[in-house]
Amino acid sequence: MEAKAKARYVRVTPRKARRVVDLIRGMPADQAQATLAFAPQSASDPVGKVLASAIANAGQQGPADASSLVVSRAWVDEGPTLKRFRPRAQGRGYRILKRTSHITVIVSDGGQSGQRAGRRERTR
Repeated sequence: MEAKAKARYVRVTPRKARRVVDLIRGMPADQAQATLAFAPQSASDPVGKVLASAIANAGQQGPADASSLVVSRAWVDEGPTLKRFRPRAQGRGYRILKRTSHITVIVSDGGQSGQRAGRRERTR
């Protein structure tokens, strides 16, 4: 069984969000939540909310607690970029890019992550 959660148009840059998502990929869900609670990055708050939503979605599909779930897949895609201008000297304007992210987290009951690790071993 696997459950999915997605947050779109999150106002955090994809590069910074990927650093946080790389921390929790492959971890047990309860351990990933504890890691995100104490992570100093600002992107850990929206990623933690998406992870909590995925765990809640798994609870809706069947009886599952956070200790039996594993973050099997997690990724960050780039959303639309908001283009703004900052006034500079002598009437110039510099472009400011405010990037957005689409964060996706998939949790499973642990069976699938072992298969993925085995597949990686065979390809090396």
